[in-house]
Amino acid sequence: MELLSTLVLVGFMVVLLAYLNWRGRKGIRLPPGPTPLPLLGNLLQLDKKAPFKTFMKLSESYGPVLTVYLGPQRVVVLVGFNTLKEALLDQGDDFTGRAPVPFLNRAVKGHGLAISNGERWRQLRRFTLSTLRDFGMGRKGMEEWIREESKHLVDSLTSTNSMPCDHTFFFSQAVSNVICALVFGRRFDYQDDRFLLLLKTISATLRFGSSPWGQLYNVFPWLMERLPGEQHNIFAGIDKLRAFVKERIQKHQETLNPSCPRDFIDSFLIRQIKEKDSPTNEFTYNNMVGTVLNLFLAGTETTSTTLRYAIMMLIKHPQIQERVQLEINTVIGRERLPLMEDRKSLPFTDAVIHEVQRVLDIVPLSLPHYATRDISFKGYTIPKDTVIIPMLHSALRDEKQWESPWSFNPSHFLDQNDNFKKSPAFMVFSAGKRNCVGESLARMELFLFLVSLLQNFTFTCPGGPDSLDASPEVSSFANLPRKYELIATPR
Repeated sequence: MELLSTLVLVGFMVVLLAYLNWRGRKGIRLPPGPTPLPLLGNLLQLDKKAPFKTFMKLSESYGPVLTVYLGPQRVVVLVGFNTLKEALLDQGDDFTGRAPVPFLNRAVKGHGLAISNGERWRQLRRFTLSTLRDFGMGRKGMEEWIREESKHLVDSLTSTNSMPCDHTFFFSQAVSNVICALVFGRRFDYQDDRFLLLLKTISATLRFGSSPWGQLYNVFPWLMERLPGEQHNIFAGIDKLRAFVKERIQKHQETLNPSCPRDFIDSFLIRQIKEKDSPTNEFTYNNMVGTVLNLFLAGTETTSTTLRYAIMMLIKHPQIQERVQLEINTVIGRERLPLMEDRKSLPFTDAVIHEVQRVLDIVPLSLPHYATRDISFKGYTIPKDTVIIPMLHSALRDEKQWESPWSFNPSHFLDQNDNFKKSPAFMVFSAGKRNCVGESLARMELFLFLVSLLQNFTFTCPGGPDSLDASPEVSSFANLPRKYELIATPR
């Protein structure tokens, strides 16, 4: 009976793909693309370890707007800075939809900010941005949290006594504690075993989601749910994260003072009470759990991974590390902690941080968008229910925008007088109405943590600069750098 059900489902998917192909070619002009196979679509053509490379190659034949099929799902891929700008900025209202990514949907059980659309997305995004700002995101209050946390990070690295160490969770603990301050109203000790276990779960989740198996789950979730594999362990770990979030919410409910919110959870609870009788209320318990999970996961791993990669690139380029330290010594000295206002006086340091983000290219495919209605774009029609991938990678490597897009070159962000200069193609945080809600926080963390670290340490590794491989270990949803040991020598 189980086999028969599977065969019936497979047959249905084949028919569905045939229907999608028919609808895509009858009466509308779909973007061009390679011919798909039944059920599998164009999956066999993809580089499983780095699918964005396949999309870049296909764009050479089919242009900057192309159609592919990932299994039965039609996907339109946008390639190049100008194409992304036209879609995400010039036609921003058309491209605000978020695709129902099965892996993310399963992780948050269909709730929260990251995968929502329509009125739910508008209400949750507006509330999240305003509340995080109220509690200091991008402002002086948050700056003090980060500066204080940087002391704990420096102490942790000092405790290694200049011996080679795995620094992965030093960085993730520091970064996560900043988002914990915003969301939970507190930080956690680096020796807290439960906190460390949660951070390991977050790391494993991102790694699995960026693996071929994780991407296969997004294409055939109904099949992957029935097969044995790592996906079941990952979701069990996410359930533990959810239990932790629910526990924190429960404690907040028990001690809530509606006239004096302490953090994001308190503010959500207060809004929940105010909106309970509203017919358009999206401030539900499940959306609170989902949104807190979104912030906890996204606010931890991406920034800490960028910090790890930044140190790797400074080890690989010791002359750049020395120049950054000289600039910091000249402007700030070695005694006081850095301030955000120092950034304008540290143009080379700022350029290095931006170039690290550009080269790391942490989310090359972005979070997929979605056509919530038929979209006219560049002479084509993108039909409703089409997944849209705005390839951030293609903007960060656009040869028309960058002098040497494939090399690590901080001069990309310096003018002829060595002053910092912005680039519109710097789309690390995406662009438009779906850009990252934590962008200002991430920028502040990267600057303050990295400057604090370089004030206090010179970084090397056991095998020397040439032993480090800067190519990603995993490269699909996210580009994840290889693990390495570093030596933090006090200055």
